[in-house]
Amino acid sequence: MKRILAALLVVVALGAIGVAGAYMYWQSRIEAPLVLEEPMLYQVPSGAGFHRVVVELSEQGVIEDAWAYRLLPRLAPDDVPRLRAGEYQLQPGMTGQDLMTLLASNEVVTYPLTVPEGWTFARMRELLDAAPKLESRTADMSDAEVMALLGREGEHPEGWFFPDTYRYHLGMSDVDILQQSLEKMERVLAEVWADRRDDLPFDAPYEALIMASLIERETGAPEERRQIAGVFKRRLERGMRLQTDPTVIYGMGERYDGRIGYADLREATPYNTYVIDGMPPTPIALPGRASLEAAVNPLPGDTLYFVAKGDGTHHFSRTLREHNNAVNRYIRNR
Repeated sequence: MKRILAALLVVVALGAIGVAGAYMYWQSRIEAPLVLEEPMLYQVPSGAGFHRVVVELSEQGVIEDAWAYRLLPRLAPDDVPRLRAGEYQLQPGMTGQDLMTLLASNEVVTYPLTVPEGWTFARMRELLDAAPKLESRTADMSDAEVMALLGREGEHPEGWFFPDTYRYHLGMSDVDILQQSLEKMERVLAEVWADRRDDLPFDAPYEALIMASLIERETGAPEERRQIAGVFKRRLERGMRLQTDPTVIYGMGERYDGRIGYADLREATPYNTYVIDGMPPTPIALPGRASLEAAVNPLPGDTLYFVAKGDGTHHFSRTLREHNNAVNRYIRNR
């Protein structure tokens, strides 16, 4: 009897050793390096399960022992990653355990999309439509339909989207970027408006947005933004027309071919500040934070005119006579 009991104990011990050995071997296969000689972009399709990922990576030769991964739900169910659709960057030297950790993370591959300051909403939409791997949901929509989709029905879109660099990943759409951009502009505009001067010639944040768009389109020189804002402020206070060319260009729309003629300056569009009093009815571009800050904090002074010098900066004048001399110097001579 003792011999039988001893034999049974030996069998049990050997079985336990065998099971432990098998488990250790299985674990070693899970922890083995992936078969990668260079970085690889792998896409987890929407709705894909762990089994499908194992099959695909096995067929692509990335993992060698697919059987080990198939046993994971039985042997270590808590380690089975909850997959998120998207693209993942697989690197040489990664183990199967690293792979599962990655696929269960939020470390999807992202792409940058930069909307420059001073662009129009139309150009921003073109950029979104052309962005690789970004779903285009608004391509066939009008501007009005886009604004309605964003919960801003009846509002003009120009100026309401903050120019910045945004990041997106596979599975996102242009609506996601537009929503982020809209919310950021609303947030920045509120912050800037809270720090405004108390002697501005306008009393609503939207008017500050319009003014900022004029400043944005008038200069690319950061140090001039507050100077230009000061000129516009004084002209509005004195009942002078703003007479800023970018508003003429915006009013011309697709007819603009790089030149403004005398007839264009006299054309009665809602945006032509050579014809209308005050500011145009909407922004004419997407202003950045610096232009927004300049709009609500213009530089004090006595200049009323400015003319482009041809090098990206402007000459500022106090009198019409001085301004005409500057025009002769910088425009007509050139």
